[in-house]
Amino acid sequence: MASSQTSLTKAQARRIALAAQGFGRACPAAVGMRQAGRVVDQIGQFQIDSVNVVVRAHYLPLFARLGGYDPGLLDRMGQAPPRRLFEYWGHAASLIDVRLYPALRARMADRGARPWESLRRILAENPGLDGKVRQRIAQDGPLSARQLGHPDNRERRPWWNWSEAKHVLEWLLAAGVLLPAGRNSQFERCYDLAERVIPAELYQAEPIPGPAAWRELIRRSAKALGVADWASLADYFRIDRANATAAISELVAAGELVPVTVAGVAGQHYLWHQARIPRQIAVDALVSPFDSLVFHRPRLAALFDLDYRIEIYTPVERRVYGYYVYLFVTDDRISARVDLKADRAAGQLLANAAWLEPGCPGRQTAERLAAALCQLACWLGLAGVKAAPVGTLAEELRRQL
Repeated sequence: MASSQTSLTKAQARRIALAAQGFGRACPAAVGMRQAGRVVDQIGQFQIDSVNVVVRAHYLPLFARLGGYDPGLLDRMGQAPPRRLFEYWGHAASLIDVRLYPALRARMADRGARPWESLRRILAENPGLDGKVRQRIAQDGPLSARQLGHPDNRERRPWWNWSEAKHVLEWLLAAGVLLPAGRNSQFERCYDLAERVIPAELYQAEPIPGPAAWRELIRRSAKALGVADWASLADYFRIDRANATAAISELVAAGELVPVTVAGVAGQHYLWHQARIPRQIAVDALVSPFDSLVFHRPRLAALFDLDYRIEIYTPVERRVYGYYVYLFVTDDRISARVDLKADRAAGQLLANAAWLEPGCPGRQTAERLAAALCQLACWLGLAGVKAAPVGTLAEELRRQL
């Protein structure tokens, strides 16, 4: 365990980070609620994103850590009572461990007390609109914003093409009054009363007050990260600097965070007191741009020597690695990047580009990457993998497929 450590090598820090994130264990023969719940315990949240180039982002972390599983399992965890996950704002819009609900109520109260300017205008022009929206959801929910429309008429006033009701729905979600009961086939949130989403024992529990709430969120961040600087700890659940700094100091005083240095990495780091420090770790995992392993890009650069950016919104001619690039983790290194797309019409997983990271063995990496891509294709119900001749690893990957 971690309690006696005061300094770490960068390789140790990488292995700690990967183990804390649930990597390095053999994939189970079958994945059920127990195995998925263990990952939830470790990482606390699955970020949601609307891009569906391969599969929705929140389905991928379990695959990266457990191998092939039934995606319906995650749907049940987040949409069927008693819920193990609920959607709210963590690192971003995320499916979050429902046991963090009492700690997140401080955030809900703060956001509910600060309606944004355009919302204040809408509420001033439509007195009682928030109550009408809540009443309609109570009566007919769960409903999407499109199903709800405007409670009085169907007029829409443009603001990012959101309706007035959508503004109110998002504010009531931020305040924790409403929460998504799930998402429909168009990936729209379906809002319901929070008391119908959160298990009763958690909904009725006393909210954790501000300082203790931030401390609990930093505690979960530290457990999920293993070793991190203050910025990474704060970023995991997007806690402001003042509250994060205070929480970290309290956890250091309590012995739950151990101040350490990481050789070759600037700044003070903190080691979770129960973190495993593996002597070695065996990993073959494809990690998406929204995986919690890569939430904080400066930490990724510092520990893994890798500059990672999402190039979705970069013009094609200026992209370096591709449109939707996965990282390939081999043992305690990130050895390759691969731009992936699921071509469901053709029944193929397309590797549109594959790039070898400096210092990594090309043939061995390509061999392991080919196996991982075939596993991913199988999980997606695709017949095979097709690699384009783009990137420094592409030719070797094509030979291995």
